[in-house]
Amino acid sequence: MQLPDYIHNEEELEELLSRPSKDLKDFMKGLDGNIMILGAAGKMGVTLARLANRAVQETGARKKIIAIDRFDDKSARNSLEKSGVETIRCDLLNKTEVSMLPFVPNVIYMAGRKFGTENDQELTWAINVLAPDYVAKHFKNSSIVVFSTGCVYPFVRPADNGCKENTPPWPVGEYAQSCLGRERVFSYNSKISGTRICIYRLNYSIDLRYGVLYDIGIKVFQFRPVELAVSHFNCIWQGDANRLALLCLGHCNVPPSILNITGDEIISVKKTAMKFARYFNKEVEFTGEKPNSTMYLSDASKSIKLFGKPLISTDRMIEWQARWIAQGGKSLNKPTHFEVTSGHF
Repeated sequence: MQLPDYIHNEEELEELLSRPSKDLKDFMKGLDGNIMILGAAGKMGVTLARLANRAVQETGARKKIIAIDRFDDKSARNSLEKSGVETIRCDLLNKTEVSMLPFVPNVIYMAGRKFGTENDQELTWAINVLAPDYVAKHFKNSSIVVFSTGCVYPFVRPADNGCKENTPPWPVGEYAQSCLGRERVFSYNSKISGTRICIYRLNYSIDLRYGVLYDIGIKVFQFRPVELAVSHFNCIWQGDANRLALLCLGHCNVPPSILNITGDEIISVKKTAMKFARYFNKEVEFTGEKPNSTMYLSDASKSIKLFGKPLISTDRMIEWQARWIAQGGKSLNKPTHFEVTSGHF
């Protein structure tokens, strides 16, 4: 895939995020049946739906991409329909509405709630656990890729090289507990109905308008101190994350398979901040360094063995992110809060 040196605007960013790779086009051409994306209006869902649709269009595959959401944001729905994606409005907490969704053999479940949990734990649990049960039962004969998070794992030190898929979960806080609950509900339905599932544990996605790199880079650019209590992180380009979500439709199993989805390295916050400082020609201040601190870190070697390394490297993402910030590129104002280890969101 030919990559630009810089991404100048949102139009170029959206095009790149939805540009299908050869391996994805080959997979989509051979995949039987339509694809439904539940929770498609979120910050990843729109670009995933477009990516899937472009792969279908460019290969001439005969299948529909169907995006499901409440679509409170009408612009997201209009954008998807303009690109050729079919949309259906559905409240996933409404069992009757879920039961009326058309059957498709391939489902990607992206719906979830994180921020605001501390103010309404009940709603977080309903969205993250109750809705999955409705969906799992309705689509019991489908292959389902279930979006989850590395937050279900225990905190580890960078020297531990990240949690593997067989690391026992140890979720901290109600959000992470409810995410494990989502996994368990889908796994239970797989057990009783034979539903083929792949649990997709993502940690963290980068789209220049949000993400860990934006969070670090904007602090350097604005002369704000960079916190080092959480000294390292994982990340992956959102285009790669979406590509892998679609490829995971070919790895749904009974019992569910589990895949960590992130980049191929554990990244230093301090070194990343210093790279931004050199690009911006600014000084950077650090605070809160704790030598033996623990944090969310994942080992993606299993998924890399299956799919290869991400197409976009960390250094490339940092270069793109630095240019984006320097030119005043748009922000979604959605901090990742990767530095939070209390479990409170």
